[in-house]
Amino acid sequence: MSSPLTLVLAVVLVGYLAVASPLLGKHTYDRLARTRDQDPMAYRRMFTLWSAELWTLAAVALLIVAVEPNLDAADIGLVITEPLDDTLGTIVGFLVAATAGVLVFRRLAAKGKPIPGQQAFNHLLPRTTAERWYAAGLSVTAGITEEIVYRGLLIAVGTGALGLSTEVAAFGALAVFVAGHLYQGWRGMLAVTLVGFGLTLLYLRTGSLLMPILLHALIDLRGLVFTPQPRRELVGHAG
Repeated sequence: MSSPLTLVLAVVLVGYLAVASPLLGKHTYDRLARTRDQDPMAYRRMFTLWSAELWTLAAVALLIVAVEPNLDAADIGLVITEPLDDTLGTIVGFLVAATAGVLVFRRLAAKGKPIPGQQAFNHLLPRTTAERWYAAGLSVTAGITEEIVYRGLLIAVGTGALGLSTEVAAFGALAVFVAGHLYQGWRGMLAVTLVGFGLTLLYLRTGSLLMPILLHALIDLRGLVFTPQPRRELVGHAG
């Protein structure tokens, strides 16, 4: 990359993603944990704030592509490179696995047992129908925007502007992605690392963000919308 404007935008974006966004996310999540029981609108406000932040970051990423002559949509994975049959087969396979996982988690919840990994983001789980819509919206938003920013743009910036190898750029992008989930604590960040690593490998293998976006959104929908809370937590909230 040679455009000074591109470098400035990229530095500002990476700095925000690596430092400001994780701290802001932890602050807002901790505030939700403290105030949700007293303020019925706290959940919706935070989800609106997070969604707006993610779309803004994606807009900045696309702006960088627009102003940089050495970048185009293909460079950040906004193309479909695999045959449609292969793509559909992967989607169907994931849906089957996700459905099986949801059924297992529902059985655990019905018995009052904790859902594996759920504690890390417990306060993000919706309690009402309206909150489920907010959770669904954020899940789809994260699937689209985070893949464009963390997978597509950051890897392209690393290999283009910094001259890094694809592997090193991908590792750096993954580290920034994991940092963005600081609010989940180290256990949650470990799970995010594994998921992010899988999505990164999928992107590097296919050269397209289509599958990572779809899988990312489905993973978040399963985690936030379709995974029930354990019965004892629901009783506690009701009381």
